[in-house]
Amino acid sequence: MLELTNISKTYVNGSIVTTALDNVSFKIHQGEFVSIVGPSGSGKSTLMHILGALDIPTSGSYSINGTNTEKMKDDQLAEIRNKEIGFIFQAYNLLPRTSALKNVMLPMAYAGVSKTKREQRAKELLEAVGLGDKLTNTPNQLSGGQKQRVAIARALAMNPTLLLADEPTGNLPTNQSVEIMDIFQQLNNEGHTVVVITHEEAIAARTKRMITLVDGKIISDEDLI
Repeated sequence: MLELTNISKTYVNGSIVTTALDNVSFKIHQGEFVSIVGPSGSGKSTLMHILGALDIPTSGSYSINGTNTEKMKDDQLAEIRNKEIGFIFQAYNLLPRTSALKNVMLPMAYAGVSKTKREQRAKELLEAVGLGDKLTNTPNQLSGGQKQRVAIARALAMNPTLLLADEPTGNLPTNQSVEIMDIFQQLNNEGHTVVVITHEEAIAARTKRMITLVDGKIISDEDLI
């Protein structure tokens, strides 16, 4: 489903060339639950941006569902992001004065889904993540873990090929982190492909496969189950 072949990414600042990713190759198949781990500066964020079609590599190829992204223009990348990828971020990225229900409805509004259908689906998704009683709450009325549940529901709104979570438990206490990983586990059990970017090995240990990056290179790729 996802295939990276000899991906490298370099940044040039005057005479200084920084290599963020160095010849990275791997595949992720439909229904996998994968963590990508590594210390700060290992290239995780750069890899997340390429996996999420937020950036393109300097060299190498990346395809999602058979569609190569490395030569796409910005509007084409945006279409891939909207159709194929559900994003969950450490900072939640929710609209602060907007209800949980309307936050989840938003991607469907951009896609032209009717109000009746998007409201019904948003309710179903919020109920699925345990927030059926918080539909009208705004983010400032929710805990960090509840905000992340709203973000997960929003990421699922367009039924994406891939759920891509960037440090999704980074702002949460341990008990809420466990709850969020429980949701990812359940979503994976239901057939969703989930990729979690994290620096926390305890979080990575909850996934079924762990890819470890150091200095822009893969140093291990192991099945955990």
